[in-house]
Amino acid sequence: MIRSELIQKIAEENPHLFQRDVERIVSTIFDEITGALVRGDRVELRGFGAFSVKKRDGRTGRNPRTGEAVEVEEKHVPFFKTGKLLRDRLNGA
Repeated sequence: MIRSELIQKIAEENPHLFQRDVERIVSTIFDEITGALVRGDRVELRGFGAFSVKKRDGRTGRNPRTGEAVEVEEKHVPFFKTGKLLRDRLNGA
């Protein structure tokens, strides 16, 4: 599902809301999650999962084309861990 499909689905299930309001709500939710991750906070949506940021240390990599050693800088990457309820639903429990 992509963002526009999510907005469409929410708008269909809530006919009392205008589509532009649903778009604003979805954008606000994503912006708040992103902002929290940028600050280094953890975002937990009970029953769904938790978003957090993990740090990857710098390392020496290899260019697959040339085989030449390349320094890869330290970076932060988003991480998502599913919640128990989501895992159970996916596995038919």
